[in-house]
Amino acid sequence: MAAPRDNVTLLFKLYCLAVMTVMAAAYTIALRYTRTSDKELYFSTTAVCITEVIKLLLSVGILAKETGSLGRFKASLRENVLGSPKELLKLSVPSLVYAVQNNMAFLALSNLDAAVYQVTYQLKIPCTALCTVLMLNRTLSKLQWVSVFMLCAGVTLVQWKPAQATKVVVEQNPLLGFGAIAIAVLCSGFAVLASVGGLYTSVVVKYTDNIMKGFSAAAAIVLSTIASVMLFGLQITLTFALGTLLVCVSIYLYGLPRQDTTSIQQGETASKERVIGV
Repeated sequence: MAAPRDNVTLLFKLYCLAVMTVMAAAYTIALRYTRTSDKELYFSTTAVCITEVIKLLLSVGILAKETGSLGRFKASLRENVLGSPKELLKLSVPSLVYAVQNNMAFLALSNLDAAVYQVTYQLKIPCTALCTVLMLNRTLSKLQWVSVFMLCAGVTLVQWKPAQATKVVVEQNPLLGFGAIAIAVLCSGFAVLASVGGLYTSVVVKYTDNIMKGFSAAAAIVLSTIASVMLFGLQITLTFALGTLLVCVSIYLYGLPRQDTTSIQQGETASKERVIGV
């Protein structure tokens, strides 16, 4: 049976790519804009709570549409939610982690420019990679390890002399912002192992490949940088440009498919057996 991503058109994949890119960039820019306003700030916990309520309502609506009738809808809720308290308790763990992660994003964007945030937040890739290696006993290819170290080097360059935004008048604490990102990255690395964050992201993960998702992340960084220059007066430095380039390249390299060496190894084994037989 063909995988779901093999049954969709290129146009739909490009649509998913474009929407995910715009959503990632727009979310960061909008959050940064609202957190640096000279007006009275809203509570980040309230915004996170409202977001999760909206996602809950959307999920209930999708479930109701899939079940098709009120009776099957109630039966599904009874079986999968009310009738499975242990599974519900397990899901509460990544839910709590995501709540912490989302609140840290608000704190980070209150103290860091949107472009700096986008680049630095890509540390979630090596963090998730380490979690999969240590907790799930998976292996990374040499190219993936190189891309992980390249990404860390790029983030180091970005943070070495952070780009300054001339149009932001509120007081900021870059160290506090970086600390918030560090906590968000750790939460992201752990939570990815248990669930997929975001309804639309789940669609993208299902119908696109790693290369497209990596390209989307890199494009979101570029869009956030352009918007930061226009809206917040971000001053691009050489270290920021080089670090951003390294991060974008490393994201692409990390998402490249691993070479299947099974057939090669089998061929070598067969050749050796023939030589021994001779």
